[in-house]
Amino acid sequence: MSADGIREALEGLKYGARSALSPRGLQSAAVELGWITTHLAMYPLGLVSGSGSRSERLTLSGLTPAQRSLLVGDVRAAGTPILLAHGIIDNHTVFALMRRQLLRRGFTRLESFSYSPLTLDVRSTAERMGAEIERLCEESGSDQIHIVGHSLGGLIARYYVQRLGGDKYVHTCVTLGTPHQGTVAARLLPWPLVKQLRPDSDLMEELAEPAPDCSTRFVAFYSDVDQLIVPQRRARIRHPDLIARNIRVDGVGHLSLPFHGDVVHQITGMLSHLDEQDTVA
Repeated sequence: MSADGIREALEGLKYGARSALSPRGLQSAAVELGWITTHLAMYPLGLVSGSGSRSERLTLSGLTPAQRSLLVGDVRAAGTPILLAHGIIDNHTVFALMRRQLLRRGFTRLESFSYSPLTLDVRSTAERMGAEIERLCEESGSDQIHIVGHSLGGLIARYYVQRLGGDKYVHTCVTLGTPHQGTVAARLLPWPLVKQLRPDSDLMEELAEPAPDCSTRFVAFYSDVDQLIVPQRRARIRHPDLIARNIRVDGVGHLSLPFHGDVVHQITGMLSHLDEQDTVA
C-alpha cells in the first residue's frame, strides 16, 4: 500500500472512531451488539439449510388483512419475486426478520442468493446472480423481480443491473449499507475482493461509466454510523444516469440495517407499489 493510501486509511479510521464514539454511535453499537449476538446464534442454520426458500399462496384462506390487501389490490406486486442477497462473510439468515415481514405483507415468492465468503470477484458473482434471476423469472412466469442486497450483496446486484443488462429483469434494487462509491476501510485488507471495494478501484471506475438506458429503480439506505462504509456517504448512489433514491438512517449500525424495523417497513411499503418511480435524493 502506498503512503497516500495508508494516510487515507488512517484518516478514515479517525473519522470512523469519532462517529463511533459519539452518543449516537455508542447507542447504535449497543444495539448492533445485540443483533450480532442474535445473528451469530442463527448463522449456523444458514449453513445447514438451503440457500433460499419460497412461499406460494394459492388462496386467501388464513391471510391477514394486510396480506389480503396486497393480493387483492395489486396481484402483480404480490407475485413479483424478491431475491435477497447477503453481505460478505454472511448468509441468508441475516434476512430472517425481513423475510417474515415481506410474507406477512402478502408477497408470495422470496428467494435468497448465496455466495461463498471465499468469493474473489464481484463481476463473476454478478454473472452467477444473473443466471439465478433469469431462472427465477422463467420458473415464476414473472417478467421482472426485485432485489434487496445488504452490503456487498447490493454491489453485486448493482453491477448485474448496470453493467450486465440486468435492468431488463430487475424492477427495483434496494441496497443496505452498500459501498457504492467504495470505502476507505477497504484499504486495510489486501484480499482481492476487498481491493475492489476501494474508492479508486477499477470496479468503482467501471460503475461510474455512463449507463443511459438503465431503467431499474434503485433505493440505497445508508447509515450515519456505519462502521464499515467510511465515510458513510459513500453508501449513496451518485450516478447521473441511474433512477436512484438515497435514504439516510440515523443511529443504525452496518450489521443492524437488515433487522431495523423502520428500514424493513419502508422496504415492504415501496415494493408494494410497482409503478411509483423515485428520483435522486
